[in-house]
Amino acid sequence: MAPKVQASKEAKALAASNSSKGKKKKWSKGKMKEKVNNQVLFDQSNYDKMKSEVPKYKMITPSILADRLRINGSLARAAIKELLNEGVIRIVAKHSKQEIYTRATNTEA
Repeated sequence: MAPKVQASKEAKALAASNSSKGKKKKWSKGKMKEKVNNQVLFDQSNYDKMKSEVPKYKMITPSILADRLRINGSLARAAIKELLNEGVIRIVAKHSKQEIYTRATNTEA
């Protein structure tokens, strides 16, 4: 059996980089959630919408207000506090993590 010819280091490196094992795995970037651009202050039209429509919602939470009115969470909490002081909504459950309100009706539960 004839002795094998030794390949140079450059030839070995080139062969390794061209082989299927030498290729690096390409990772997908993953699905990026699009960033919502919520308002941090009320404009007049949004404030009027909050005053008229929110008291008609069956369930009112800061996250529901933030989603429907496109406002941030702290502004939604402030809006709920204002509506609560006016008496147009009432509290159902208050917890350190979640506050749930509903429209004010004549029957007190």
